[in-house]
Order: sequence, then C-alpha cells, then structure tokens
Amino acid sequence: MSLIVHCKDVGFDCDGIVVAETEDDLLQQVAHHAQSLHGAETMTDEIIAKVKSVIRKE
Repeated sequence: MSLIVHCKDVGFDCDGIVVAETEDDLLQQVAHHAQSLHGAETMTDEIIAKVKSVIRKE
C-alpha cells in the first residue's frame, strides 16, 4: 500500500503529488518538494501536522 499526498491538499496552488511506502519517506519527499519548488526552508510542526492529516492510502 502506498501513501499519497497531493500538494493542493496541503494548501499550495500546485499539482504536485508525492508517493511513498512509509510515512517517514513521504515526509522526506514532501520536505524536498516544498524546499525545491515552494522555497520552504523548514518543515514546521504545523506543516507536518497538515501533511499527516491529508495522507491518503492506496
């Protein structure tokens, strides 16, 4: 089963989708996406909580 986060669900105007097998890997990929495409310097506790709240399982 894969874990999926759609960037739009976190609140960004972005069509990005991150897919991973574990929550830790997903959060690392989301952090990389947020830094490289959205200029986010750090993943705050608030952003991490938001990401976790919109994770979908497929």
